[in-house]
Amino acid sequence: MKLYVKKTKTKEGVKESLWVDFSHGGKRYRKPLKLDNTPANRKLATTKIIPQLMLKLHNGEFFEKRIPTLDEFSVTSFDMHSNSRREVTQTEYQNAYRLHIAPVLGGKKLDEIKPSDIQKWQNTLLEKLSPRRVRHVRAILSGIFKDALKDELIEKSPLALVTVPKLNKTDINPFGIDEINLILNRSSGQFRNFYALAFFTGMRSGEMIGLKWEDVDFLRGVISVKRAVKMGVVTEPKTAQSIRQVEMIDTLIPYMQEQHRITGSKKGFVFLNRDGEHFYDIKRIRDTDWKRTLKKCGLVYRPIYHTRHSFATMMLEHNEDILWVSSMMGHKDATMTLSHYARYINRKHKKRASFLEKNVALNDTIMAPKSSKSA
Repeated sequence: MKLYVKKTKTKEGVKESLWVDFSHGGKRYRKPLKLDNTPANRKLATTKIIPQLMLKLHNGEFFEKRIPTLDEFSVTSFDMHSNSRREVTQTEYQNAYRLHIAPVLGGKKLDEIKPSDIQKWQNTLLEKLSPRRVRHVRAILSGIFKDALKDELIEKSPLALVTVPKLNKTDINPFGIDEINLILNRSSGQFRNFYALAFFTGMRSGEMIGLKWEDVDFLRGVISVKRAVKMGVVTEPKTAQSIRQVEMIDTLIPYMQEQHRITGSKKGFVFLNRDGEHFYDIKRIRDTDWKRTLKKCGLVYRPIYHTRHSFATMMLEHNEDILWVSSMMGHKDATMTLSHYARYINRKHKKRASFLEKNVALNDTIMAPKSSKSA
């Protein structure tokens, strides 16, 4: 068994790592020791690692490798990312694994999961979940398989041979002003104020659930978006741009004042559940009052997230500045807003570039009428 140095090119330059080269049963093997090429590591490999490997080679232990089940390795995989993922993301991934992956694939060994198993599992998920949600669950499973590849527990991921579900082409279906009025008139209490905040700021649901009275400045007429709540966890908003200030337009102020009369004395979260705490998740509102209110209004169900779309489309249809709309939404820039809502920008016919008529003089020869020649 020989020690050798393998060179690989990286973005930082050339990396040197230690490998071993040996033959067994008429077959040649090359294995990485997962050590950088340093004097200390070469000494460690020569005096300890290689003798141990040779002993395992002779007694047959070298080629024995216990392959864990997906359930067993998922614990390792989630632990590997515990410091790099937000707590709320880690919790969401673990819950999705427990609900949608473990019941079907969890008990299988990593190297026994075949593409056909993945395809049947995916087909079953599509019977109850949207393609977008299935793609999200697939991404979680893919991350576990990638970690298994790094640990050399599998040679390739079975996901690679199974086609990703196509997304449904669902169009944005915003609420019109008449529908918004109907919803606000048919709802009551803090839920009416919650929907008003959604329709008139474009804030995300988690941002509204995470809103505290210390974030609401009636004097300046602004709301500071500093946090969000998702699955019971208070966390930072979705992106860096999501940390922002939104303007309380005049239409919204009476609703916020009414909400202050309901929960303002608590000096905590703006919207409170029956236990006097912030809502655990938007599902608690969506699956109860929101569905009931739409039914009372005689409206076809639309996700509560469409309140955010409604704000953007309503403002753009009525010629509000797209930079202001983008800022209110917490988008990275106006380009992102345009990519979603360009077709809603009001383009009523008007005479273009009329300012040039006053500021640019036409050439006299162009202005003069052409003379007619006599016969």
